[in-house]
Amino acid sequence: MENNLPPSGAGRFAKGFPDVWTAYQNLGAAAAESGPLDERDRRLIKLALAIGADSEGAVHSHARQAHEQDLSAEEIRQVCILAITTLGFPSAIAALSWVNDILEKP
Repeated sequence: MENNLPPSGAGRFAKGFPDVWTAYQNLGAAAAESGPLDERDRRLIKLALAIGADSEGAVHSHARQAHEQDLSAEEIRQVCILAITTLGFPSAIAALSWVNDILEKP
């Protein structure tokens, strides 16, 4: 488990509560396999949900994972742009800045 721990708070939680973390991961896997969406679509949807929840940490996490799964910066940023009409301009711009925190890392 150590090698696949997420960064920051989630990783510390996983180390402190490994049984709970394993159960959480199993639930995530079951939810992912519960329907017809492919991994790419699930990743974009999870990013959108994180944006809707106004969770900077979750947006960072899902943007990082999307980028690692070879989704383009344009695809990832479009999720933020789509948020304008649903969540409002300020929320979309905040999400865009959080996404750029990840995409513009050296």
